[in-house]
Amino acid sequence: MRKIISMITILANCALNVIAQNLVIERQGHFSVGGSVIQHEGVYDNSKFVGWATQVEKGQKASVNHAFVDYQIPVNPHRTPLVYVHGYGGSGVCWEMTPDGRDGFSTLMLRHRWTSYVMDLPGRGRAGRTSATSAVKPLADEMFWFDIWRMGIYPKWNEGVQFPKDSASVSQFFREMTPDLSDHRQDVPGIKALADKVGRCVLVTHSAGGLPGWMAAIQNKNVKAVAAYEPGGFVFPEGEVPPKIDGLTGGCAGIPVSTSDFSRLTQIPIVLYFGDYIPEKPSKNLGDENWRVRLQMARKFVETINRHGGNATLIELPKIGIYGNTHFLMQDLNNKQLAELLNDWLVENKL
Repeated sequence: MRKIISMITILANCALNVIAQNLVIERQGHFSVGGSVIQHEGVYDNSKFVGWATQVEKGQKASVNHAFVDYQIPVNPHRTPLVYVHGYGGSGVCWEMTPDGRDGFSTLMLRHRWTSYVMDLPGRGRAGRTSATSAVKPLADEMFWFDIWRMGIYPKWNEGVQFPKDSASVSQFFREMTPDLSDHRQDVPGIKALADKVGRCVLVTHSAGGLPGWMAAIQNKNVKAVAAYEPGGFVFPEGEVPPKIDGLTGGCAGIPVSTSDFSRLTQIPIVLYFGDYIPEKPSKNLGDENWRVRLQMARKFVETINRHGGNATLIELPKIGIYGNTHFLMQDLNNKQLAELLNDWLVENKL
């Protein structure tokens, strides 16, 4: 009997491995979440035509300030889905694809049977309909971001960099960027609304998505953990905010929250990942400086959480023998290895 049960277990595990390898999706789709409605007074008159982009707004409404969400649910998923939050200048696409056509991070995690909810935050990507008033103009800035995102010092790549360096991939990468039409006051409500809709979840944040991720985790008990990839901002209890760390891109200052709010972050597992090419001492290079100060503040953030009884881990990838990662870790050439690290952490924390 024991041999039969053992054989059934082996066959079941083999079946799950085949499913993961072939990535069988049980359900997928998209929806909008959160947002508000602008309603103009009066009665709409459908006899008046002014133009396609110019309207008589009397009596009309606009649905705005929502987030857009792509979701995929694999066969036999883990019980806790992953909610992916992007950073500045982009959309959820950064989690779904790589510039050179390899599996994106959310796909890699689907292969580990983690359901994915990939957000476009309000005012970005496919959630571009907002109430914010913005001027959009062409801006030549790709060399600046090449430096800030630690690919190198344009046009020279960092030695051993894990990012695909061919011209076609670089073109694809920068074409992922999207105008930012948001006032950023809708980011936390958007994440919170998605957590309300899906129930228990893990936030997986990147860069400028890190700070709204902390705030959304504080506000919603459905958030059971946070995995933050190079978060750009950090919260601290009132009275325990460390001094601002100065740097060439404005430095990094902690954001005060109440002690009771901060305590929420001590009740869930948290992991932070930082990549390569981040110096310990001040530098004359913008990208070095931007992430030097944020890594130093991340260390203070993790120390503060753990001092208050929490469960936070900071993983500096070069310190564990993983080299060459840029700011866009989830799209780097070794993103499969990083997905395995996250999967292990999720399993260890019984999520």
